[in-house]
Amino acid sequence: MSYPEPRYFGEKGEVNAVFRPADTPAELAAPNGSRTHYLATTESTQGEFGLYRLDMAPRAGGPSTHFHRTISETFFILDGTVRLYNGERWTEAGKGDFLYVPTGGLHGFRNDSDEAASMLLLFAPGAPREEYFEKVGEVARLSPQERTEFFLKHDTYWTD
Repeated sequence: MSYPEPRYFGEKGEVNAVFRPADTPAELAAPNGSRTHYLATTESTQGEFGLYRLDMAPRAGGPSTHFHRTISETFFILDGTVRLYNGERWTEAGKGDFLYVPTGGLHGFRNDSDEAASMLLLFAPGAPREEYFEKVGEVARLSPQERTEFFLKHDTYWTD
């Protein structure tokens, strides 16, 4: 394995880093109190990755078993307890625990505890997940065909 082909051809580097203070308000707030922070979007990373912080309300639940055909997904627990599914079993994951799910890997996550939980989600390569996060709460109102189209558009394939 080697480094990718160069994408920057300058001689002196550039000032182009992006800083986001910890107290930046979440871009998305769900009715149950969960919040999603868009730390690094596909647009801001030119498609390299997407990084999001999900602050889950107590008993927020989460998606059941699914997989993605085009992106990997990584979970890093910042605080609280999140149930993670690795394709074989559900595990109670706590602060500092990490799960990498390669493309095609079965996975799911949930907050079933009585306490809030927070985790980082990393998608690679980047994908426009913002629309997914913003509209997934409305899926129940869609027709079966619209629901299928929504999940196909967002590379989400359910197994149950």
